[in-house]
Amino acid sequence: MPNYYLHSLNAQQALDAIDKGRSSVKISVDLNLSQRKFPLSEQSLILDEDNRLSISELKKMVKKTQRIYLCGDGEIMPLEDRTAGYYKLVPTSGAPLLEISGVKMHISKGTDPFVSASAMAEQAVSQGDNVLDCCSGLGYAAIAAHRLGAREVLSIELSPQVMGLRAQNPWSNDLTKEGIVQRQGNSFELIKTMSTATFDSVIHDPPRFSLAGELYSEVFYREIHRVLRRDGRLFHYTGNPHVIKKGSSFVDGVIRRLKAAGFRRIEKVPHLMGVRAQK
Repeated sequence: MPNYYLHSLNAQQALDAIDKGRSSVKISVDLNLSQRKFPLSEQSLILDEDNRLSISELKKMVKKTQRIYLCGDGEIMPLEDRTAGYYKLVPTSGAPLLEISGVKMHISKGTDPFVSASAMAEQAVSQGDNVLDCCSGLGYAAIAAHRLGAREVLSIELSPQVMGLRAQNPWSNDLTKEGIVQRQGNSFELIKTMSTATFDSVIHDPPRFSLAGELYSEVFYREIHRVLRRDGRLFHYTGNPHVIKKGSSFVDGVIRRLKAAGFRRIEKVPHLMGVRAQK
């Protein structure tokens, strides 16, 4: 059975069309990847024989601007996971972003998460690269690296909740393509098991320092340096563009530890809230 992804904007478009007496409405049901035309009745949006959304259901969706609903098999379920914390996908004008317990995990202001993740990949990845993507999240950077012509991308994500959400996210579908390997586990531990000089480029997009300080440590940076080939490239998301521009003890500390780990040509990349470096 097909699944349909709807959120506040789609629901409002359907309600507006019903209010104007139209017989159909053109909306996206795959989170802005495409648009399709669906029939309307006086009382509902008709997705298929088994999935109809009443006016009252559409009005409830309109009120929940930060939520995505998965419609299928006659059921409507929010795209979220509350088993440990609160994980959910949030709609944008492009790709959905991941939010964990109220914290947005992507750069989305003035852009969309897929575009910003692609820009991060471009900082480090060249055609033919073997790429390591630490703390992969929804996998946008891994997909972007693959599209840039990477030979192989190893995508590591710790959270089973995030892995579950990205399995339901249409924008993450390319993670199943040949050339991308997904692993669920701890980047800090898994990198120790990897062979020296294995990767041409590394994308490192860790959670906040308060949640995963070990991923900002000199010990971890030395492991990244070890698994990179000669002249290999790193892009490291650090967060907070204001402190990157002005300089701060935190970002300066990241740079100092990268230097101590052996990296050179370390540069701040303010618009992507991170730094790039070379082995």
